[in-house]
Amino acid sequence: MQTHLSNNDSNSTITRRQFVQVLGAGVLIAVTADSASAQRRPRTDGGRQGVAARVHIAADGIITIMTGKIEMGQGARAELTQAAAEELRVSPSQIQMLMGDTSLVPDDGTTAGSQTTPRSVPAVRQGAAAARSLLIALACRQWAVDRNTVQVRDGRILHTPTQRTLSYADLAKTADLPAAFAQPVPADVTVTPVKDFQVLGTSFARPNRRDLLTGAHRYPSDIVQPGMLHGKVLRPTTYNAKLKSVDLAAAKAMKNVVAVQDGAFVGVAAPTRFLAEQALDAISKTAQWEPSPHPSSKDIFTYLKQQAQGGVPQNPFAAQLTNASKTLRQPYHVAYAQHAPMEPRAAVAEWTDGKLTVWTGTQSPFGYHSELARAFNLANDRVRVIVPDFGCGFGGKHTAEAAIEAARLAKAAGHAVSLRWTRQEEFTFAYFRPAAVIEIEATLDPKGALTSWHFININSGGAAIDTPYRAGNARSRSVGSNSPLRQGSYRALAATANNFARECFMDELAAAAGADPLDFRLAHLDNPRLRDVLQTAAKRFDWATRVKKKDPNIGVGLACGTEKGSYVAACAQIAIDRRQGAITVQRVCEVFECGKVLNPDNLLAQVQGCIIMGLGPALREEMRFDNGKMLNASFAGYQVPRIADLPELDIQLLDRPDLPSVGGGETPIIAIAPAIANALFHATATRSRTMPIRLPANIR
Repeated sequence: MQTHLSNNDSNSTITRRQFVQVLGAGVLIAVTADSASAQRRPRTDGGRQGVAARVHIAADGIITIMTGKIEMGQGARAELTQAAAEELRVSPSQIQMLMGDTSLVPDDGTTAGSQTTPRSVPAVRQGAAAARSLLIALACRQWAVDRNTVQVRDGRILHTPTQRTLSYADLAKTADLPAAFAQPVPADVTVTPVKDFQVLGTSFARPNRRDLLTGAHRYPSDIVQPGMLHGKVLRPTTYNAKLKSVDLAAAKAMKNVVAVQDGAFVGVAAPTRFLAEQALDAISKTAQWEPSPHPSSKDIFTYLKQQAQGGVPQNPFAAQLTNASKTLRQPYHVAYAQHAPMEPRAAVAEWTDGKLTVWTGTQSPFGYHSELARAFNLANDRVRVIVPDFGCGFGGKHTAEAAIEAARLAKAAGHAVSLRWTRQEEFTFAYFRPAAVIEIEATLDPKGALTSWHFININSGGAAIDTPYRAGNARSRSVGSNSPLRQGSYRALAATANNFARECFMDELAAAAGADPLDFRLAHLDNPRLRDVLQTAAKRFDWATRVKKKDPNIGVGLACGTEKGSYVAACAQIAIDRRQGAITVQRVCEVFECGKVLNPDNLLAQVQGCIIMGLGPALREEMRFDNGKMLNASFAGYQVPRIADLPELDIQLLDRPDLPSVGGGETPIIAIAPAIANALFHATATRSRTMPIRLPANIR
C-alpha cells in the first residue's frame, strides 16, 4: 500500500481506519516521555498521554512524524521536520508532519510557553534515533554482519565491505519488523551530537510553504463539509449583561434557518452566512438584556489596586528605607491588550453517529478535546479535534468557546456548522493580555549599589517577576485582582509587563545613582549570559557614543531581560514629534541568545516578529471600554503596527552550541517597550511609566 499524507490537508481528510491501514504497511515507533515533556497535562486520549513522538515508516519510504504540537506560523512544522531528518539520516523532503489531530497523534501538551524546542524537539529526535538504531539492527541480522560494519546514508543502510544496501522502505516490508519495533525505546538512546549536525543548525523553510503562498492551504476558516451551514451567536450588548427574554419566531420563520436557544445561549444556522446574519439580526431586535455595573478603562488601575486579593503586600524591608542613602518608589501601569491574530476564532463542527469532530485553530488540541467532551458529556473516543495550520495565536487560542458554539449549533441543526467570529467579536469577547499595576521600591547605598528591592505585580502574573540583578534584600510577588475583562495567556505572559516596569525602574535607579544606564546594570549583573547579550547589543548600537549626544527630539535607551531560559537585550533610538505628540522608533538593535540555534532563518523571523508585535502595546495598543462596551473593537480603533511603523532592525543571534536549545518565540518581545521608554527619558528628562508609553503633556 502506498498512501501519502500531504502537508496541506492530511489532517482534515484521513480517517482513523485509513491511518491504521497505513500503519499496517510499515512500523510505528512510540517514544514514552516523562510527565514534564507532556507539560503535566491530565490524560485525555485513552492512555496515549506521555508519548512525545511517533515515527511511521511506510513501505514507499515516506516517513510520517506525529505530534500533538501545532503550526500557527511559529515554525514548529519545519523545526520538528529537521529534528526527525537529522536523526534518521534522510532529507527533510522525506519527512511529513501529522500535527494536532487528537485521534491520530500523541498529546504533547499545549503549544505554548516556548516549549516545542526544549521538549518536543528532543522527544522527536529520541524517537527518530531509536528508529534508526532498530532499523540498523534489523539489517545487520538479515545480513548476519556486525553493526560496526554498516553506515546509514540518505535513508539507506550500507554494508561497507560488500556495498549491499537496504532502504528504510525495504525494511518496512519485512515480516520481522513488528517484533523488532515492539521493543521499548532505550532511556539512554543516543542522539546526534551538535558538532555532527547536518540538518539541524541550518535554515529550513516551512515544508508546506507552496500551499500557503498559492492559497491551496485550508485554514480553519476555509474548511467546508458537505451540507455545511453557517452559524452566528447572539452576544450581550454590554459586558456581563444577562439575557432576560428573546423571541426566536422571526428567525424560525425564515426558510432553511435553524434557531436555537438553550438558556443564555442563542444562535442560528443557515445555508449562507448572509442569511445567518439576517436571522441573528431579527433575533437581536427582540432580545432584552439586564446590564451589570462595569468599570471604565479610564479608572482601571485604581480599580485593580482596590480589588487586589488580600490587599497590596507591604515592603518587608521597610526598616532599610530610613537608613538608605537613597530611596526610590514608583508605580507602573500596563493596559489590557488584544492578541489581534490574523485569523479570528473559527470552527467547523460535525456530528456523525454520536461522535463529534471539530476542525479549528487552537494551541491546545487536547485541551479543546477535554472541553468538548465535558460540554457534551462524551467519552474521549467520541470526540476528535483536528487542527490545520492556522493564522496565529500569540497565546490567545487556548479556550474552546468557538468550537463549543459550533458544536451546539451543529447538534441542533443536524448538519455540519461553520462558525467564524467577526473581528469585533474577537476584540470584544476573546480574552485579553491582563492589565497590570506594578509597584517597585528600592534603596541604594552611598556607592550607588542596590541594598533592597520590593516588586509587586497586581493582576497580570508572575512570569519573569524575579529580578536578575544583584539587589541585596529582594522580594518580588504577584497578587491577583478582580479583572473586569476576560484575561489569559499572551506572548511571554506577564513578562512583558514585569520586564517593562523593572527595566524602566533600573534606569530611574541609575539616574538616582548618577550612573550610566548600561554601567549601572552591569555593576549589578552576575549572570554571564545576560551580560553577554547586553554588552553585545550596546557595542553593536555604539551606546557609548550615542548616549552622550543630547538632542531634545532624539533619544536612546536600552533594556535587557531573561525568561524561559533565553536572554535578550535591546537598544532603541526614537524621534519625538512634539507638535503631533508622537514617538517614532527609528532603530532597534537586539541581541538574542537561546542556546544552540536550530533554524537560523526561522529564529530570526521569530525575533523580528517579537519586536514588531512588541511595538504595538509599547506605543498604541490598549483596549478602551466604558459602560460595559468596548470602544475600539476594530483595527481602525485598535492600531497594530503597520509597515510604515517599522524601524531599522539590527538583530544578532548568539549561537551557543555548548548549551541546550530553548524556545525563541517569546522572550525577544520583553525588551522593546522598556528600551523605548528609557529613550524617551534620555531625550526629554521626563518619564512615562505606562504602557502604551505616553508622551508627557509638558513636553508637547
